[in-house]
Amino acid sequence: MIKITLDIEGMACGMCEAHVNDAVRQNFAVKKVTSSHSKGKTEIIAQSTLDEEKLKEVIGKSGYNVTAIHTEPYEKKGFSLFHR
Repeated sequence: MIKITLDIEGMACGMCEAHVNDAVRQNFAVKKVTSSHSKGKTEIIAQSTLDEEKLKEVIGKSGYNVTAIHTEPYEKKGFSLFHR
């Protein structure tokens, strides 16, 4: 699993977050996508890496500007009673 964090300019409200999330979901196979207009960030959890240029293009068509992309391995934080 991969966690991709995007720095995005132009999001001003909850509807902006929804537009970015919808654009990502419609164009990529992702497990989860969340956006925050106050932080100017979108986090994507995916099975494998995504095409960064296509990400910029898809979000750009929605009216927002991707200024940075950070990719890192993602491990789901599980709950366990036995590994405290």
